[in-house]
Amino acid sequence: MSAQPQSSPNTSNAADASAATRRRLMLGAIGIFLVAGIADLGYQYWLSSHQVSTDDAYVAADVVQITPQVGGTVTAVMANDTARVQAGQELVALDGADAHVALQQAEAQLGQAVRGLRVTYAQTDALRAQVALRKTEVATARTNLARAEDALHRRQLLAGTGAVGAEELRQAQIAVEAAQSALATAQSAVKAASASEAANEARTAGVVLAHNPAVRLAAARVREAFLAWERTRIPAPVTGVVVRRSVQLGQRVAPGMPLMAVIPLDHVWIDANFKETQLRNMRIGQPATVVVDQYGSKVTFHGKVVGISAGSGASFALLPAQNATGNWIKVVQRVPVRIALDPSDLKAHPLRVGLSSEATVDITDHAVAPIVDMPPAAPERTDVYAVSWVKADALVQHIIAANAGRA
Repeated sequence: MSAQPQSSPNTSNAADASAATRRRLMLGAIGIFLVAGIADLGYQYWLSSHQVSTDDAYVAADVVQITPQVGGTVTAVMANDTARVQAGQELVALDGADAHVALQQAEAQLGQAVRGLRVTYAQTDALRAQVALRKTEVATARTNLARAEDALHRRQLLAGTGAVGAEELRQAQIAVEAAQSALATAQSAVKAASASEAANEARTAGVVLAHNPAVRLAAARVREAFLAWERTRIPAPVTGVVVRRSVQLGQRVAPGMPLMAVIPLDHVWIDANFKETQLRNMRIGQPATVVVDQYGSKVTFHGKVVGISAGSGASFALLPAQNATGNWIKVVQRVPVRIALDPSDLKAHPLRVGLSSEATVDITDHAVAPIVDMPPAAPERTDVYAVSWVKADALVQHIIAANAGRA
């Protein structure tokens, strides 16, 4: 039998040194992992006390419905889905023939009312002069009556002396009766003219022609007909992008019927649904950052918390959850939080409604009360419909001026 080779002392020492090195490397790696884990846990704890985040967040915006104010048949559609429109731009046109005829009738009625009042004003002036003339005639009749009565009285005194005959006395009496009749006739004419003047004064006194009730009523009908005619052209109330167009040519539409919608993409916000456990230190006004999937992590939107919903999303659902059952399981609820975005960020990187995003809110400063009295938000307004009212007023003034003459 051959002899087994003997291990040298040098080989054994080298193996022991290699094993010791591996143990030191393993212990060092374990230590590094432990330190990294502890550091990460500390960072996550610090992060959780300074900010909260959620990936259940989506871009939202107002959806402005385009609806007609009057009924009619669609004759033109000037915008399709995805088209960008400006505030005041015409979107849909309705057949306005009936409305135009009604407007012409109202214009004619206003002109007729103005001309009728012109006649009334002229009659008032004539009746006023007639009353003055009749009053002069009454004064003259009184004077003539006084003279006739004086002549009769003198003749009656001379009748006993024979200086005045019976016929002359009779003629004096007839003259008195005639003067009395003339006075009564003149007084009746004054009363009739005064009554006619008072009736006309009741319709014209105290106001100028344009403010007369009859003219104002006719003017209101012109405005109503003009607005109905103007509303056959449906404008965009805001600047934005057209979505959900459903109107078609030839379609008969009724007031309030949705035709399409316009979304103002320059005024969007983030609806972030945070867990109820994350709202403990969340306050209105806290800064927030948003990363939208469309642009990725390279683009960060800045904003702030402007509102926290009064209830969870489930409580306002069409069919709210009913937990009064035997197999109830607690589910963490989420509460919608509105985050307003910086307009400059939106201008540089436009967003679309419904895009997924991740929102992070800095909750470091949470000293204020959870519910604060926020100042009222600036009202959202549009002036595209006020133009029609201005045009209606101008039309009314033109018709009155054209038919008023010198009144």
